[in-house]
Amino acid sequence: MPPSYILLCLAAVWAGAQNALAGGGSFVTLPALMLTGMDARSANITSTLALFPGQVSAGILGRKSAQGVAGLRLGHLVLVSLSGSVCGAVLLLVTPAAAFARLAPFLVLFATGVFYWGNFLRRPQPAGQAGLGPRQLLAAQFAVGVYGGYYGGGNGFLMLALLTLTGQAVKTAGATKNLVIALINGAAVLLFVFTPGLDWVRIGVVAFGALVGGWGGVWLLRRVDERVLKIGIVVLGLTLAVGLLLRTL
Repeated sequence: MPPSYILLCLAAVWAGAQNALAGGGSFVTLPALMLTGMDARSANITSTLALFPGQVSAGILGRKSAQGVAGLRLGHLVLVSLSGSVCGAVLLLVTPAAAFARLAPFLVLFATGVFYWGNFLRRPQPAGQAGLGPRQLLAAQFAVGVYGGYYGGGNGFLMLALLTLTGQAVKTAGATKNLVIALINGAAVLLFVFTPGLDWVRIGVVAFGALVGGWGGVWLLRRVDERVLKIGIVVLGLTLAVGLLLRTL
């Protein structure tokens, strides 16, 4: 196996474990794919495709706990999310690689900020105390879907924040988020698989590593200091944003 594929596999194992533990796995796969010679746009598409199987697994495992919110059925939430995701994926496909490369540092920085806010600053919304109504939630969730289809880093934290603002309990919100995120990325994947020039060997290597890492992450969940892991994700995100920005100068 070429050294670049070994690097990708190891990075994907890390990403899969990180997703299972605290999220933010794309912060690992994106720079790893770029180190093997891919531009930011191609790396983003490849990462989305490769991490999708693990997201489906998480969504299926928690599907029975997923619920609608703020007077909306789960199906309504899914439908508006899918609509936004398709819009975001189409937007990515028509974005020139050079333009996405200039935008990527700011997307990573935004996602890192969302992750930091969601894990270190945000106060959980008390169960049953609604802060968003149905219309506000639908509009916000459509925007989350667009962001997820276009980039996706930090998408889960955005959605978790929205769901808890409606008064949904954190555990229920986590299950709902996992199911809807899998569907959001599924809509993007259906468009991305027809992208010319996809490197299916890289996609397979990353997908395999992420699945193995996800299984390991479940085992590590009770053995790793989650706060240390979250700090590491923030540091990695900031480092990646600076690195991508320097590449564009």
